[in-house]
Amino acid sequence: MPEKASFSPDLFRFLKSVKRHNTREWFLAHKPQYERDVRDPALRFIADFGARLQRVAPQFVAIPKPVGGSLFRIHRDVRFAADKRPYKTHVGIYFPHRQVGRDVHAPVFYLHLEPDGCFAGAGLWHPGTPALGAVRDAIVSRPGEWRRVLRAVTLSDEDRLARPPRGYDPSHPFVEDLKRKDFLAVAMLPEARVCRAGFVDDFADVCGGMRPLVEFLTKAVGLPF
Repeated sequence: MPEKASFSPDLFRFLKSVKRHNTREWFLAHKPQYERDVRDPALRFIADFGARLQRVAPQFVAIPKPVGGSLFRIHRDVRFAADKRPYKTHVGIYFPHRQVGRDVHAPVFYLHLEPDGCFAGAGLWHPGTPALGAVRDAIVSRPGEWRRVLRAVTLSDEDRLARPPRGYDPSHPFVEDLKRKDFLAVAMLPEARVCRAGFVDDFADVCGGMRPLVEFLTKAVGLPF
């Protein structure tokens, strides 16, 4: 039997509708559509990806739960935000290390689904000071490994410090990386690719290509890989 696609264009149509009608009343009236076209396909994808993730990075997990799992909730946290729109207009799915659970500031694999803006990502986003220092120390102490990472992946140009962090050699060959506040790799994904059969394997291949970065970061912050 041919493999079915994980996602359909209906997911993107629903997200476009959320953008046009971002109110609690509209969403509640269309909640069954959200569950059918967005939530349930995402949960099936997470479940299907689990075995493939074990082959890429056995210490990372796929948790197919509607609450408290790999699927980010669609509700926005507006408590301290100037933008009070209640719902996100994208789907976020993350695959964390089994020892850190829902800490999004730890090494992670990530899938972002948004009309005209889908991508796969991996790495370390907004790490705290101890984790950031551990990664910088690992780059300094294991430059050969870091060089191999940079040969394998292209890091996105996120925010950097204007000057080298205190305590690090300004002439270090990787000083520009020591200035980084995030360590992320991103691969853009056309919607047509997301909606075709076999995308779960495509995503596994993309994550496999990002594995060297995640392995380096995971070990740098003292977690098993």
